[in-house]
Amino acid sequence: MYKDRLVLDVHGHVSAPNAAYNVLMNMMGMNTPIPSPIPNRDAKRGATYEAFEESAAKHIAYIDERGIDVQVLGPRPYMQFGWIEPHLTPAWTRYVNDMIQQQVDMYPDRFVGACQLPMISWEKDTQHCVAELEHCVNERGFVAAYASPDASGRREQPGMDSEWWYPIYEACESLDVPIIVHGTNTLDPRFRGIRANYQLAFLTEQYLAGQFLALSDVFERFPKLRVIICHCGGALNRFAPTDPHISQRDLSENLFYDSCGYDLTFLEAAIKQRSVPQMVFGTEAPGSGNHVRPDTGRTCDDLIPVLDSFDFLTDEDRIAILHDNPLKVVPGFAKAGRMQQAQQN
Repeated sequence: MYKDRLVLDVHGHVSAPNAAYNVLMNMMGMNTPIPSPIPNRDAKRGATYEAFEESAAKHIAYIDERGIDVQVLGPRPYMQFGWIEPHLTPAWTRYVNDMIQQQVDMYPDRFVGACQLPMISWEKDTQHCVAELEHCVNERGFVAAYASPDASGRREQPGMDSEWWYPIYEACESLDVPIIVHGTNTLDPRFRGIRANYQLAFLTEQYLAGQFLALSDVFERFPKLRVIICHCGGALNRFAPTDPHISQRDLSENLFYDSCGYDLTFLEAAIKQRSVPQMVFGTEAPGSGNHVRPDTGRTCDDLIPVLDSFDFLTDEDRIAILHDNPLKVVPGFAKAGRMQQAQQN
């Protein structure tokens, strides 16, 4: 809680035990789709149900320590493997969404689900993703959809201003769920010498996605579409606010950025540049922010104290970022048990 408001985190990823990913290794080895072993608690492939329970419990303990009340739970971006053989993608996607569903079901008061989509970059458009999106929202109760700006990692996918994306946009607008834009893997040979090079793909692809969306007519065509770009949008604009290189339209009802930036200077600049109305709280906890800040002894993803330390923010600004804005952009937060209890009280 923050000043009697629930802290709502738009950026969380499923905590699956390492053995869970053996399912994909078997699929790739046999070059054959494998039915999801979930919800079979006696499944022989992947991880045991007890291992999933242990991982989920550790996840809850981690966000408890950071004051997070409810979190959107989606796929691990760098584990989406959009470059695998396309006939394996639907089965892998369904298994990931089963894992997300299982963790949400374990803690329905603390998590709401966001689906992985079976994105295949060389398909003629994103119509192939719509059935899984509709299934996850209508049947599972998921509240958002993850989308990769470059699923295959080869930079062969049309930009987010392209008609290629329109089937997803139309479906998300109709279903009233936001798109969470997050980079995934990269197969760019220039990046091979960089450790954890997917992080470069996160930065570049998320920044490009924001530029394509802001400078296009996407939100004129889909005026109710809401998009969250993770990690403060990847990179910041270098132009003055009145410069024609920057979109001069008000996108505060459509385009949002999460607060998952761990360098304090970068995060401060992002909030100031993006503006409070377009910032939503996101931590990726637990994830890549587990490095400890030497000056505070807290991990980088412990972001509520960071927002408290920014004296340019008012209490109203912090409440907007931590609660009001996430609830506006992801109204499905209201499905979480903790949200329902708070509303009753």
